[in-house]
Amino acid sequence: MVQHSRPSPQSSGPAAGVSGIRSGQGNGSKAAALTPPSKSRGLLPHPPRGRRSYAAIDLGTNNCRLLIAKPSSDGFIVVDAFSRIVRLGEGLAASGRISDAAIDRAIAALAVCADKLRRRHVTLARSVATEACRRADNGAEFIQRVYRETGIALDVISAQEEARLAVLGCHALLEPGDGPALIFDIGGGSTELVLVDSNCSGAPHIVDWVSAPWGVVSLTESEPFDHADRADRLAAYGRMRARVTEAFAPLARRLPSPQPDIRLLGTSGTVTTLASLHLDLPRYDRQAIDGLIVPSTSMRAISERLSSMPLAERQTLPCIGTERADLVVAGCAILESILDIWPAQRLGVADRGIREGILRGLMDRDGARM
Repeated sequence: MVQHSRPSPQSSGPAAGVSGIRSGQGNGSKAAALTPPSKSRGLLPHPPRGRRSYAAIDLGTNNCRLLIAKPSSDGFIVVDAFSRIVRLGEGLAASGRISDAAIDRAIAALAVCADKLRRRHVTLARSVATEACRRADNGAEFIQRVYRETGIALDVISAQEEARLAVLGCHALLEPGDGPALIFDIGGGSTELVLVDSNCSGAPHIVDWVSAPWGVVSLTESEPFDHADRADRLAAYGRMRARVTEAFAPLARRLPSPQPDIRLLGTSGTVTTLASLHLDLPRYDRQAIDGLIVPSTSMRAISERLSSMPLAERQTLPCIGTERADLVVAGCAILESILDIWPAQRLGVADRGIREGILRGLMDRDGARM
């Protein structure tokens, strides 16, 4: 039997009308508090904490991801993982609803996750859903159907909780230094930017943050263009850049003046894909990518090249393929806009984020970290 961590009142339930920008500074504002969810209910008495398996499911606008782990002396050991592109937010911007086809894809992926939870004897799990379920008119119906058909209780988290979990999951990969740091997560339906102060023990202190309603799916659908027409491709890319720049403007105005030692860390399929192209990998290799530091000039050059490339040519590139080829351009537009407002010389790349943040939170709250 899997004990599901229950959502807190602040983060549960699909929120209506989240098409605007969500942000908050770290000076005592409600948004910046990024309060973790309340403690879960009592756990099963067996097995002992050090041997329990914990699970995190992140159902995003584009991907469904699962991570199952056991605690260890330096964090946790992954015992199983799963990832599938489900495009839950496909068509959402136009209809306001999650489509039947997207629901079927997501439930099929979550059924695989549920089977893994049972087979791995997971004791405590937390499953979260993000922007697509926050925005969809039928988000609550979808959550109920998921529970009926798979037994997975999805917690529709707020943008601020999404930002907190991403930081908790990847901050260990920040380059050492005294300068301010920006951590970002480019999702399918939204992008979170988080300014942190890492000059403290444990997780960095969140100083400021913003969540923009542009991810690789939502931005791609906002700017349709003729893939065969180079001029049209470049014009659409420019419009994407403009949309994202406008969305980031509230945070950009509050950011400290550029300093020579600013640091930047990204967690998303966009940055891991572009980092793979930077290394010219024949296939994706997490060990080579997670924790990699890439010159920002290289990431810009790759972004510019992909934005001008025909779809068929992008599909032939290793680590992109047919599933990501139409979405990667929007990711490049978001990344370049981030580099515009935070011109760090290097970009840290993290193949970790929300799921790892969930696991660390579950283990800490359960007293399972060894």
